[in-house]
Amino acid sequence: MQVNPSITAAEIARLAGVGRAAVSNWRKRHPDFPNPVGGTAASPEFDLVEVETWLREQGKLPELSRAERLWRHLAAATESPAAALAGVGAQLLSRQRGKRPSRQAIDPGVKPLLPDIDALADELGPEAAFDELWQRFSVPGPGRPWATPDELADLMVRLAAADGGTILDPAAGSGATLRAAVRAGCTEAYGQELDQDLAILAGLWLALREVPGEVRPGDSLRADAFPGRTFDAAVCHPPFGVTTWGHEELSYDPRWQYGGVPPRTEPELAWAQHCLAHLNTGGSAVLLMPPTAAGRRTGRRIRAELLRRGALRAVIALPSGVAAPHGVPLHLWVLRRPAPDAPPPARTLLVDAADGDLAELAPRIIATWQAFTAAPDADVEEAGFARAVPVIELLDEEVDLTPARRQPAGGSERTGEQMVRTRERLAAVVRDLPALIPQVAPTPDGAALPAVPVAELARMGALQLLGPVRATRDADDRSELPVLHARDVIEGTGPSSRGDRPAGEPIQLAPGDVVVPVVARRITTRVITDEKAVLGANMYLLRPNPAALDPWFLAGQLRNTANEKQASSLSGTLRFDIRRALVRRLPLEEQRTHGEAFRRLDAFESAMRQAATLGAELAQLTADGLAQGSFRPEAEEK
Repeated sequence: MQVNPSITAAEIARLAGVGRAAVSNWRKRHPDFPNPVGGTAASPEFDLVEVETWLREQGKLPELSRAERLWRHLAAATESPAAALAGVGAQLLSRQRGKRPSRQAIDPGVKPLLPDIDALADELGPEAAFDELWQRFSVPGPGRPWATPDELADLMVRLAAADGGTILDPAAGSGATLRAAVRAGCTEAYGQELDQDLAILAGLWLALREVPGEVRPGDSLRADAFPGRTFDAAVCHPPFGVTTWGHEELSYDPRWQYGGVPPRTEPELAWAQHCLAHLNTGGSAVLLMPPTAAGRRTGRRIRAELLRRGALRAVIALPSGVAAPHGVPLHLWVLRRPAPDAPPPARTLLVDAADGDLAELAPRIIATWQAFTAAPDADVEEAGFARAVPVIELLDEEVDLTPARRQPAGGSERTGEQMVRTRERLAAVVRDLPALIPQVAPTPDGAALPAVPVAELARMGALQLLGPVRATRDADDRSELPVLHARDVIEGTGPSSRGDRPAGEPIQLAPGDVVVPVVARRITTRVITDEKAVLGANMYLLRPNPAALDPWFLAGQLRNTANEKQASSLSGTLRFDIRRALVRRLPLEEQRTHGEAFRRLDAFESAMRQAATLGAELAQLTADGLAQGSFRPEAEEK
């Protein structure tokens, strides 16, 4: 007997794009609403097929693609999305190879979905069908781990020179770095992953593309799946801070060739030596490392040995937020397996790219690394960014490899010009501030005006509500226009190409559109004026009807404190459902008057942010110049 997947009230709300309270109201007001089929009285579960049928009959179910509908059934049918997707991937791979596994070998949670899987494969082909589901699995959520972002994985692969050769990732996760290596043109891809479901997923992705290689399950440090085998390159995003990595039982392991067995509290140095042990002579490994690995006293012996023998070739400090944990500015270590008889290089490259955006900095990082490898004994000094540091200078008592602590200071002439330019810009911004202050006055006491939810405004035709669109890591950009990302809106910057691109057909922004990030510390809005861009992932687009709503009025109404409580999730994740936000009902002319005040307020806030940034920059430049002797105090007039 086939059992349909079940769904909770919270999942019904997400499915219909409404709040949890709306689902409770439907259960009370509609006697034909499906009855619970499981769960508890406090958290009942409902038959997903019955709920979808009811929502469709009531006109409350948004039109979904076949891939989206299949993914929602898949995620609801099993406790492990990774295992469920692995089961589907196995079906698609068998179909691609012209086989059909017996029903006994099929995951029980997947069996009811076989017709939908076949329909999606008929529509897109097995490989593309798996990719569509993979994109939805890759969005962080319950049961789905954080993956190495493609932008970072591509940089790691470029630094490792993985094109045209074999590559290993001993902590493969769901295969992000291996996919980057395939994009770069590697000939064979191999990996190992502790989580068996993730290992199967990464292996299926390779198999569906007929890429030679495999991903084996298991603990790479304790149970190496490729003992004695070497590769042209290695990339690795190891788990950080896991002190139970096998220090005691691996004390005499032959992989510890650089400074002996790593300390129990330095698991990342064990991963570094593991990667070196699997490289061909001259091969490179790139590891994502926590910044503490560059300076902890417990690891200085191994860092020193890596330097002395020429194995550690570069340490690159990255901007915060490029990968989990997102609040920490991580490092990349570039290692190379030295030839036994080659003299060790005299310099190691340290790059401080912690300030800025990775998409903009990546080409500069790669160019600096390539110039260094082409002439490893040459001086490399880019003030505040990169320096080829003599190894003898690094081999002090601490062996601290933190890039920011080894960078050359900027020249006094350059610093002076920058200080004068910053001071002039700050003076211009401050001079314009008084004119930007909105002129408002208290409203006389009176009856509160009615307000209406955004979802109701959409139903009334006062605005069109689009999104939030999902992210995709597909390298094929479907639009030549830049993407306006949530970070751009939050930081008040222009459209960029950083971050994941939106899935599906790109939505081009038009003047008067209002965009709102889904996840932020507070509701943040932007009214589109003349930006030529497409809507980024994880953002709402509200397109007001000019005959009913003024866009600046709408943007100002959405961002008030009451709406932050009204539209925020109850999970504490700072996630907003803008459909629940309330907008006051005012005549259009009065809206425009308020909208102009909101526009001036937006300009005032932008100027204040700019003044704060320039002020901080001017203070730091002045302090640096005075401390270094490149500035002197001017005599005060008496």
